[in-house]
Amino acid sequence: MSEPQRSRAVFSTEDFRLIRTAVAHYAREVKDKPESNKYSNLFHRLGRIG
Repeated sequence: MSEPQRSRAVFSTEDFRLIRTAVAHYAREVKDKPESNKYSNLFHRLGRIG
């Protein structure tokens, strides 16, 4: 039996920076809505990655 192939990264470090910037912008747009906390948390998690 052969070993499974190693997975490759889907996003680059630069992609995470771009996504983080987009999430930050959107979080400001929805700051008064219930889902704003979810976007804030996502923003912080993306910061730890990239």
